[in-house]
Amino acid sequence: MQRLQKLGRAALLSATFLSVTALVPVGPGPFSVTTAEAAVARTIEVRGNTRIERETVLSYLTIQPGRNYTSSDIDESLKALFATGLFATVDIQPRGGTVVVTVTENPIINQVAFEGNRKVNDNALRTAIRSQERSMLTRARVESDVQNILEAYRRSGRFDASVEPKIIDRGSNRVDLVFEINEGDKTGVERISFIGNNSFSDGRLRDVIRTRQSGLLSWLRSTDTYDPDRLAADQEALREYYNRKGYADFRVVSATADLDREQNVFFVTFTVDEGERYEFGDVEVVSSIPDIDVNDLYSEVRTRPGNRFDSLRVEQSVEDLTLKASELGYAFAQVRPRALRNYEDNTISLIYYIEEGPRAYVERINIIGNDRTREYVIRREFDLAEGDAFNRVLLDKAERRLNNLDFFDSVRISTARGSAPDRVVINVEVMEKATGAVSFGVGYSTSDGVIGDISVSERNFLGRGQFVKVGVGGGTDTQTYEFQFVEPFFLGRRIALSLDAYRRVQDSNDYRSFNEEQTGGGFGFTLPLREEELRLRLYYNIFQEKNEDPDSKSTGVGNCDTSRLSLAVCDSLGEYMTSLVGYQLIYNTLNRNINPTDGFYASFGQEFAGLGGDSTWIKTTAKGRAFHEVLPDYGIVGAVKLEGGHIHALTDDRLRVPEQFMLGGNLVRGFENRGIGPRDSSTDDAIGGRFYVAGSLEATFPFPILPPEIGLSGSVFADAGSVWDADDDLVNIVNGGPGTVLSNGFDIRSSVGVGIQWQSPFGPLRADFAWPVSKQDEDKTQLFRLSGGTRF
Repeated sequence: MQRLQKLGRAALLSATFLSVTALVPVGPGPFSVTTAEAAVARTIEVRGNTRIERETVLSYLTIQPGRNYTSSDIDESLKALFATGLFATVDIQPRGGTVVVTVTENPIINQVAFEGNRKVNDNALRTAIRSQERSMLTRARVESDVQNILEAYRRSGRFDASVEPKIIDRGSNRVDLVFEINEGDKTGVERISFIGNNSFSDGRLRDVIRTRQSGLLSWLRSTDTYDPDRLAADQEALREYYNRKGYADFRVVSATADLDREQNVFFVTFTVDEGERYEFGDVEVVSSIPDIDVNDLYSEVRTRPGNRFDSLRVEQSVEDLTLKASELGYAFAQVRPRALRNYEDNTISLIYYIEEGPRAYVERINIIGNDRTREYVIRREFDLAEGDAFNRVLLDKAERRLNNLDFFDSVRISTARGSAPDRVVINVEVMEKATGAVSFGVGYSTSDGVIGDISVSERNFLGRGQFVKVGVGGGTDTQTYEFQFVEPFFLGRRIALSLDAYRRVQDSNDYRSFNEEQTGGGFGFTLPLREEELRLRLYYNIFQEKNEDPDSKSTGVGNCDTSRLSLAVCDSLGEYMTSLVGYQLIYNTLNRNINPTDGFYASFGQEFAGLGGDSTWIKTTAKGRAFHEVLPDYGIVGAVKLEGGHIHALTDDRLRVPEQFMLGGNLVRGFENRGIGPRDSSTDDAIGGRFYVAGSLEATFPFPILPPEIGLSGSVFADAGSVWDADDDLVNIVNGGPGTVLSNGFDIRSSVGVGIQWQSPFGPLRADFAWPVSKQDEDKTQLFRLSGGTRF
C-alpha cells in the first residue's frame, strides 16, 4: 500500500512539472524564461464582480491584452488587486490565450455597532477605528480596529479588556459589523516604588507625580491607572522637582510599569540618581556685544550667590536677559548659561554669555488643533510674530504660557525649515480640553451655619480666552449673588480687565447684632511688573450698603433699640454709598496656590474712599505668607503668616462700625468671630478698631498610619493678634451712653491648638481645637471651630 502511495505522488509531481514546462518555453539555461518567449494575453476575462466595474479591475493589472506576460506579472497583479481592499479573494488563471481574473468582492458595511461598552462611549470608539458605514469590510482593517479598541481601553486603564468582532450577513453582499466588548475590571496601580532616593521619601515623591496608587478613592479618579504618556510626564515632574530643590545632577535612570495579569494590577518603579545638592556660587554676565553694558543687566538676573540652586531661576534669568537685550536693539542676541560645578563645596557658578545669534526670521506660525480656541488667543502668548527675529528662548516661554492657560491637554511647539535658510516655520499643536464647569457646593461653618452655592463658569468663553462666572449662594443667615468677567488681554496688551457685580445679604446672628445688605460692582486692571511673580492691580469699586435693626427694621439712631444694640451700631444704621479706588501690589512665588509647600506670597494695598458717596477714608493693608518643607521625608510643611491693616477717616466724619476692622476666629483661632477687640460693655457688641495685626505659625503633616488617598492631615499651630483703637467719635458715643468701650488698647491675644484637615472627594473640610493663652476678660472664646465646603 505504501508503495502505491509513493508511486502516486511521484506521478502527480511529474505531471505537474510537465504541465508547467509545457507552458513555459525553455531557453538556453535550465528553467530560464525570456521575454520574447513569454505567453501572450489575447483577452482578459473578469468574473465575480457585481458592484465594481470591469474596467476598474483591469486598471490594476500589469497584464494587458495583446502583450506578453510572465508569472511575475501575475504576482504583481494579484498584489495590486489585494492592496485595493476591494476584494476578499483574487485568482488569476491563464487559459490558453485568455487570462481569467476571478474576484470575490468584500462586502459593504451596513452598520458598525458596539456591545458591552459602558466605560468608553460609542463616539470615542468610533474615532478609534477605521471601519466605517458604507465602506468595504476587510479582515486586515477589522483586526487593526480590534487593536485600536484595546488600546483605547488601555488608555482608560483597562488592560483586561477583550474584543471579539462579529459579522452579520444582511444579504446583497452587505453586513453589519459588531464589536462585542468585555471591558474587564479597572487595572489599577497597586504600588509606586522609588529606588535610589535618599533625600526625599517615597511618600513625598508620590505627591510630586500625577500617577496615584489605587485605594479607597479610586472610584473618583483616573490617575491611578497606567498611562505611558503620564509616566513620561511623571519623569519630567521628578526632574523639575529635584532641579528646583538644588539637585542639578538628578536623573531618572529608568521608569518601568510591570503588569501582573493574574491580579490585573501594575507595579510602577522609578529608579533615580539624585546626585549632590548645590547652591549658587558666583554669578557673572559676559557680553560679546560691545554696546551692551553688562552692569545694567545684573538686575535681570534671578540667581543669587548663596541661594539654593533652582533650575527655574536660571531659565527665568535667561528669558529676562534675552528680552532686555532685545529692548536694547539686539533682536538676535542669544543668552547661553554656563554652569561651573565646584564639587568640593557643592556650588554652581553661573556665567551668562550674551552673543549675537544667527540671523533667522519667523516666516510663519501654524496653529493646529484649535477647534474652539480662537487663533489670536494662542498667538498673543508669543513674544514674537511672523517676520520677527527667531529666538528659541522666547519659544520655550510661549510654550510655558500656553500650558499655564489650562485650556489644553497638551501643547507641542516644533520648528521646521522655511522657504530659505534664514527662515523658520513654527508649528504649534494643541489638544483642547473642556474649560466650562457647573458646580454646586454644600458646607458648614461655625460662624455662618450651613451654606451652599451653585455657579456656572467658563475659563475660555467663546474661545476668546475670557473668564465668565455667574453664581448664587445661600445659607442659614446669608445670601450671595455674583457675576465676574475677566479679559486677560485688554486692548491687545498683557493687561487683565476684570468686571464684577455682587449682592450680599447677611442677617443678624450670634456674632453680628444687625442685618447687612451690600450691592455693588466695579472694574480693575492687573499689570504684570515682573511676569509670574510681581503684579500690580488698580481698581474701582462702588457699592450701596444698608444696615438695619433686625427687629424694628429701623434705619436710624432714633428708632434703634439701644437696650439690645450698641449706640455705635445704631449710629451706623441706614443706607450709605461708598465709592473708592485702590491698588494692590502682589508678589507670589508659591509652588501652587492651593495647599502650597514652598514659596512666598506678599501683598500691599491701599483703598481711597471719597470719590462721591458717603464715605471718606483711606485703608492700608499688608499680608505675607511663607511656606517651606521642614521635613520633606515626612511631608511636614511649615508656614508663617503675618498681616495687618489701618483705616483712617479723611474728614471729620466718623467711621461706621462695618468700616472698621473686626478680628476673631478667622485669624486667631480659639476666639469667636468678632470676639476680639473694642466692645460696648452695655450690649456686648463688637465695634471694631482702626488697627489690626495677626500672625500664625503652623506645621501640617500627613497622618503616618492612614493611607494618603484618604486625604487626612493634621496640624499644630500658634496664633496671635489684636485689633484696637476704635474711631474716637464712636468711642465718645458709647461712653456718653449707658456703656463704655472695653478692650480698646493694643493687647495681644494668642492661642495654641491642633487641627484636622480632610481633602474629601467633595471639597476641603477643617476642624480646629484651640485654647486661648492670653486674652481679655471681655473677649469671646471658642474652643472648637469647623469650616469647609464642597465642589461637585
